[in-house]
Formats: sequence, structure tokens, C-alpha cells
Amino acid sequence: MSAQSFASRRTVLRGAAVVPVAGLGLAACAAPGGSPEPTPTGSVDLGAESEVAKGGARLYRDHNVVVSRGADGGLKAYSTICTHAGCAINKLQGTTLTCPCHGSEFDAASGKVLAAPATEPLNELSVKVADGRIVAGPKS
Repeated sequence: MSAQSFASRRTVLRGAAVVPVAGLGLAACAAPGGSPEPTPTGSVDLGAESEVAKGGARLYRDHNVVVSRGADGGLKAYSTICTHAGCAINKLQGTTLTCPCHGSEFDAASGKVLAAPATEPLNELSVKVADGRIVAGPKS
């Protein structure tokens, strides 16, 4: 067997070994367990208004929502589905949300990206207080 034939065979074998690994890398970018709803499809009662302090935020994992309260007392709500790969964000430290899949970080008060790989801000939701309860839903 010539050196050129051997090199070609080696190249083919290496390529065959890399394809499954590359496929795993692509699969890792998919949201675990399928694609969660990016925003609530209807209004959801999140809890008592008193649960979110001024200047703070609270993560509602069961609904994929984060609510923050500004210094003026106003509320903001965002979907906690990462705009990079669709993973559900499950970590809030202060007002910084961190995606478990690739480490993107977002500001819970503005929805803005703080750290890549995400480049798009979180989807803003409507939020109001009704009878002392925080209610969030799709943006009208």
C-alpha cells in the first residue's frame, strides 16, 4: 500500500470518528428535555407582590419567568428561556440570571445580555399586580 493511500485511509477514518462527536456538540445546544414555552401562553399568578423587594428580583422556575422591582417600585417581567439555545434559566444571583447550558448571563431588571454566547435580550412579558398578587403573561 502506498503512503498516499495510507494517508487517505487515515483521513477518512479520522473524519468518521469526528462526525459523531460533532453531532453530540450540536445536540448539546438543544434545550434539555425539548423546547419549553418561551413565554407564558396566558396570564399566570406568580405569588404575593411582597415576594419581590425593591432593587431585587425573583425567579419563578415553574413558569419560566423572572420578575424584578426597580427602586421606584415598578415591576418588570421577562421569560427565562435563554435566547441562545432555548434552555430554561435556573439560576438567579442578585439580579443576574445564568443559563446552565452555555453560561449566558442576563440582567433580570432589563433583560439585557451581560455575557455571551447569547446576543439577544430576554423576551419581556406583561406584568401587573391584581389583589396583591403578581400576574405575568404574554406581552400585548
